[in-house]
This record gives sequence, structure tokens and C-alpha cells, in this order.
Amino acid sequence: MGKGDKKTKRGKIHRGTFGVRRPRIKKRPKTEDKIKPGKKA
Repeated sequence: MGKGDKKTKRGKIHRGTFGVRRPRIKKRPKTEDKIKPGKKA
């Protein structure tokens, strides 16, 4: 239950892997992309 355990969050951080306990953070689309300059209403 520490850094050596691949099923725990701490172990995932130590190994540099992702999974259920440590999901990847999804990037949000920028507000600039939502507005779309040059598009007329």
C-alpha cells in the first residue's frame, strides 16, 4: 500500500502511469475557440 503498489494512486504517481485510481486530466477547450472570431450571429 505504498509507492511499490501499482494499484494505488501513490504507486501510479511513482511509476508515472495512469488508470482508474489516477485518471488523466482532460484539457478543456479554450474560451477563444468557443467564441470563434469572424463568425457572424
